[in-house]
Amino acid sequence: MSLTGSVPVDGTGSHVGQEQAKVNPVPFQVSPLSGLGAQLWHPHQIDNKHMAIMLVRAASPGPGALISDPARDIAGHSLKRPPPARRWMLCSLRYACLGGLDPAGASGEAAAGAGRTSAVYSSLAVNPAGEAAVVSSEQKVYDVVLRQAALLKRQLRAQTPPTTVLDDVRPQDLDMPRNGLKQAYERCGEICEEYAKTFYLGTLLMTEERRRAIWAIYVWCRRTDELVDGPNANYITPTALDRWEKRLEDLFEGRPYDMLDAALSDTISRFPIDIQPFRDMIEGMRSDLRKARYKNFDELYMYCYYVAGTVGLMSVPVMGIAPESKATTESVYSAALALGIANQLTNILRDVGEERGRIYLPQDELAQAGLSDEDIFNGVVTNRWRSFMKMQIKRARMFFEEAERGVTELSQASRWPVWASLLLYRQILDEIEANDYNNFTKRAYVGKGKKLLALPVAYGKSLLLPCSLRNNQT
Repeated sequence: MSLTGSVPVDGTGSHVGQEQAKVNPVPFQVSPLSGLGAQLWHPHQIDNKHMAIMLVRAASPGPGALISDPARDIAGHSLKRPPPARRWMLCSLRYACLGGLDPAGASGEAAAGAGRTSAVYSSLAVNPAGEAAVVSSEQKVYDVVLRQAALLKRQLRAQTPPTTVLDDVRPQDLDMPRNGLKQAYERCGEICEEYAKTFYLGTLLMTEERRRAIWAIYVWCRRTDELVDGPNANYITPTALDRWEKRLEDLFEGRPYDMLDAALSDTISRFPIDIQPFRDMIEGMRSDLRKARYKNFDELYMYCYYVAGTVGLMSVPVMGIAPESKATTESVYSAALALGIANQLTNILRDVGEERGRIYLPQDELAQAGLSDEDIFNGVVTNRWRSFMKMQIKRARMFFEEAERGVTELSQASRWPVWASLLLYRQILDEIEANDYNNFTKRAYVGKGKKLLALPVAYGKSLLLPCSLRNNQT
C-alpha cells in the first residue's frame, strides 16, 4: 500500500531549498514494508539492486549534515558524582540509593526502615570503602524521568491544551499537501495495526488526537529498531545512526524528512514530549552495534532503558494522567519506565535461543549459577539453567508489579492498551515456565485464545479507580 504526496529532497536524501522544492517536488511512496527504514524513493529510479542501501540513505539527512557527538547524547546532561560514602548503597527500582545498610551493622528503626523502602533489583553495589562509588544506571535514568515529569507539570500548570485541528496550519508549515498530515497519521495507524494488533485495538478507545500521536511514536520507534534488527541491518554503521539522530533533531525543530516523520513532528508540537528519550533509544541501537555482552544487571538495565523504557517516557505525555489521580507525576513516569524494562527483560528471556552471537544476560549472574557463554550456545536445559531462569523471571515480574501501580493512574481512555500489553507480555513468562525453561529451541508465545481472553480482563482493569485513590479510601 502506498501513500503519495510530495516532499523536497535531492538525490542524496537531503533537504533542498524552499524555492527549489516548489519548482521540482519529487513524488514519493511509502514502502509496502510499512514504512520501516527507507521511506523515500522516486518510483522510476529504484530496482532490487539498490534496495540494500536504501535504509542507510533514509537514515541520512545528506552528505553535508553535521554529525552529532555520541558522547554528548548518552545521558543528555552531566551527572555529578556523589561524595564517597563508607557504607553499602543498594540501588532499587525506585531509583534512590538506599543508605543505612552499613555492613558493619546498622541497627534500630532507621536501618529497618531503609531496608523496607524497596526491593533491590540491581546487581550494582558500591564498594564499602567508598573509592568506587558511582552513579547507578537506575539513578541516571531517574534523572531523565525527573526531567520528563517536570516538562509535563509545566504544561499542566500552563493549562494550554493542544489544538485538535489537523488540516489548517501545520500542513503548510511542513511543506506538505493540505491533507498530507492526515494521510501520514493514517499510515502510522496501518503500520501499528500490522505489527502490534492487540495494542492497536486498544488505541481505538483513545481520543482521536491521542490515538494518532501514539501511532506516530510507535512508528518512529519501530523504524529506529529496524535500523539494527531489520533486513538491512548489516549495512547500518555508527555514522548512519548519527545521521538518524540529526534527522531526529530536525524533526523536533519542525523540519521532518518524510510524511511519517511529519506525523511525529506534529505530535511533538501538541504534547510536552522531550527529545531525550528518543536520543536514548538511538543510543541503544549504537549499543547493539558495539556490545554483545553485559557484565551485570546494572549494564543490562541501562540497555533495557535505552531500547524499551524510553517508549514509556515518550508515551506518558500523550496517554495523560487521570485528573483524579493523587499519584505524583514522577511515580507515573517511573511506572511507565518499569513496564518498558519488564517488557524488554521478557523479550530477552523469550529470545535467548534466537540471538545472533549476543547474550543479553548478566555475565556475573551466569557465572554465579555455574553457567557460561558456551552453555548458552549449546542450548541444553539443565537444573542450573532452570534455577538461573527462575531468578530472571522473578526479577521481570517484579518490574511488572511496579508497572501495574502506575497504569491505574493514566487517563482512563488510555489504560486499556497498556493493560493489554502488560498482561500479554507477562503471560510470556508463564509460557517459558510451561516449556520447562527451554527457551533455546521452544519459543514461548501466547496463543490467540489466551490473547482474546486477556482483552476483557485488561478492559475491566482499565475501569478501576487509580491506586492512589483506592489507597486514600482505605
